[in-house]
Amino acid sequence: MFKQFKNIDTAFRYVRSFCVFVVAGSFSLSCYAIYKTYQVTEKSKETLYILANGKILEAVAGERKDNIPVEARDHIKTFHQYFFTLDPDDKVIQANITKALYLADGSAKRTYDNFKESGYYANIISGNISQSIEVDSIQVNISQYPFYWRCHATEKIIRATSIVTRDLITEGYLRSVSRSDNNPHGFLIERWNTIENKDIKVETR
Repeated sequence: MFKQFKNIDTAFRYVRSFCVFVVAGSFSLSCYAIYKTYQVTEKSKETLYILANGKILEAVAGERKDNIPVEARDHIKTFHQYFFTLDPDDKVIQANITKALYLADGSAKRTYDNFKESGYYANIISGNISQSIEVDSIQVNISQYPFYWRCHATEKIIRATSIVTRDLITEGYLRSVSRSDNNPHGFLIERWNTIENKDIKVETR
């Protein structure tokens, strides 16, 4: 009789241990499933699908701090391309300058006003001159805010009888502003200053 009770007690302990094991395993599996579901959900939030020219392109979203140097350099490059790309057409000049002024503060507006008052744009139109710019390098220091930057670029001024190549070095600071259609990077150039703008080559056409 005691042996029978002993067997029942042993069986009960086995069943209890098995139940505890099953419950612990189920709990662990549930926690793992919840964790993986959370991971997949967060990853899906970072994946964007863009429709361009009838094709679906996949893009990955990231924190802005990871892209600040890239966005800052592109903002500075875009500003210089708009400001210094000129053709002998008043509407083209005005359109490019307007786009450039959305990307910078009053320092760019003052430079534009000085050029305009000196007859720079009038001379481009009357002399059928075209001006283009190639940005060679941009250094941005993001260790301190606002971000200091320096840009090295090459200008080409095409006249009827010559092509002038100029070395252009500018500097300034970047501060963050709200993004918009006119300013997609969300930066504003401040204290823009031209360090050097000199002729390095003149070619006869």
